[in-house]
Amino acid sequence: MLRARLAVIFGLVVGLVTVAAAQDKQKFETKFEKDKPFYQKLSTKVEQTLKVTNGSDVPLKHELTFFFKWTPVTVEKDKVVAKQMVEGVKFKLSVADQTIEYDSTDTNPTGAASNPGVAEFFKNLIGSEFTVTFGKGMVVEKVDGRDDILKKLASVNPQMETVLRQTLSDEALKEMTDPSAGLTAPVEKGPNETWEKKGKLSLGPVGAYERTFTYTYKGKDPEKKDLDRIEVKPSLTYQPAAATAETLPFKIKAGKIETKEVKQGIILYNPKSGRVESVRINIIIQGELDVTIQSTDTKVAIFQDQKTELDSGDVSFLPKKP
Repeated sequence: MLRARLAVIFGLVVGLVTVAAAQDKQKFETKFEKDKPFYQKLSTKVEQTLKVTNGSDVPLKHELTFFFKWTPVTVEKDKVVAKQMVEGVKFKLSVADQTIEYDSTDTNPTGAASNPGVAEFFKNLIGSEFTVTFGKGMVVEKVDGRDDILKKLASVNPQMETVLRQTLSDEALKEMTDPSAGLTAPVEKGPNETWEKKGKLSLGPVGAYERTFTYTYKGKDPEKKDLDRIEVKPSLTYQPAAATAETLPFKIKAGKIETKEVKQGIILYNPKSGRVESVRINIIIQGELDVTIQSTDTKVAIFQDQKTELDSGDVSFLPKKP
């Protein structure tokens, strides 16, 4: 009798543990609700130092922020079609003592007078849309709208069309229009389980980065206890392009650039809303390139501190107008 009771209790405990473990598992899929929009703010900040052989350091700072609006149009079990619209853009580039900037969220966008070409380029992005089709597992299957955006951007500088077409490839667009920031796991994952995703980031005629992202699900975040915490470790390795476009004033012959340090890699997923709530990634990239500039071969050492931030919410991240 005692053994029977112990067996029942033991079975109950095992069952409860199993249920608890199953409840902890997540697949981190983005959830959509027809006609209910959500919004994202994506920011990239880069601090870079270039050093040419027998030359001085050239500091460069680059900040780019996109404001997106997502509108699900069709929502079915294994297929979703959603519109991703560019609501706004902020851009700032500082090289040595010169600064170029543009801010579409300002009533009088900065940069319009000092650099009308840059202002016109980013102005053409505002209101642009991609139509994104998600398949099983809410993985991006197809992105429509590329040609329309390329036509707008190339109208500002026709010589850049070839470069833009190579950079905005189909694979690049699938990555850019993934609201989960690549997080979606192939199968459900429990705490402390790890998975990898490999890919290639094309930089057009400049080359490409072979990338590996290693994700580890850590369970609930210690501070925001209603959110799931995933730690991500990116690894990037540069590959020179086979050929450099004639529109560029240089040619990269060879080189090695790779991730030296991951200072931060945290993704917070909201299981209630079914969306990635925030992404914070900070990596250090370092290396050296063999470059030909005006028929002169030289070596360029590169140090880059890159920060990426993504935030999602139910209201627009555009600054409220006074």
